[in-house]
Amino acid sequence: MTGIVIYGAGGRAGRAVTAEARARGHRVTAVVRDPARYDDLGADGVRVVRGDVTDRSTVPAIVGGHDAVVHAVSPFSGPEQGFADLDPEFFVTAADALLDGMAAAGVHRLVAVGLFANLIDASGRLVMDDPAAFPPEIRPFAAAHTAGLNRLRERDGTAVDWLMLTPPARLEEAVRTGRYAVGGETTPPPEARLSYADLAVAIVDEIETPRHHRTRVSVAGR
Repeated sequence: MTGIVIYGAGGRAGRAVTAEARARGHRVTAVVRDPARYDDLGADGVRVVRGDVTDRSTVPAIVGGHDAVVHAVSPFSGPEQGFADLDPEFFVTAADALLDGMAAAGVHRLVAVGLFANLIDASGRLVMDDPAAFPPEIRPFAAAHTAGLNRLRERDGTAVDWLMLTPPARLEEAVRTGRYAVGGETTPPPEARLSYADLAVAIVDEIETPRHHRTRVSVAGR
């Protein structure tokens, strides 16, 4: 049985990973900002703890004794919340906190959920740099996410074996098929879609049997 810490366990991706990991018999610690809001997460033997993915000082105590960490945190619920309070360094700070805290605790596998906006389109540019394909008003969030990915890449000497799995734009509440296809740095076809449940399958697969190391790849349904 593998011990998995899931930061952002209260969100849609985090809940899906929690469910998938528990269905496979793994020991799960769900990390959320306010455990009182997530009483339901504690069902089925999940340990729910308070934590902040950007607080390096708390990471070792939370992740110690586990085998892997999932980063599925978003600093806000969606574009309707606005960007006035968005910290452009959020994902950079989170990357540093996890890499340092995990290394200190001797936990060496990190799987993060990526954002399709920084995949490369057919013209060779980032999706987020094409105003026709990506709304400019959401670009601050995409830029923050990209900065976090770049920080993971910059920390090449870390002891943590990280992976960022990037779903397509159409990430949906749909049934679990157990099937997915892993690509590279480029966008999948425009019709590509993926369920949160199958994203969770891909994440837990990469924890059980790591196949991709210190890189970012796309993942879509098939």
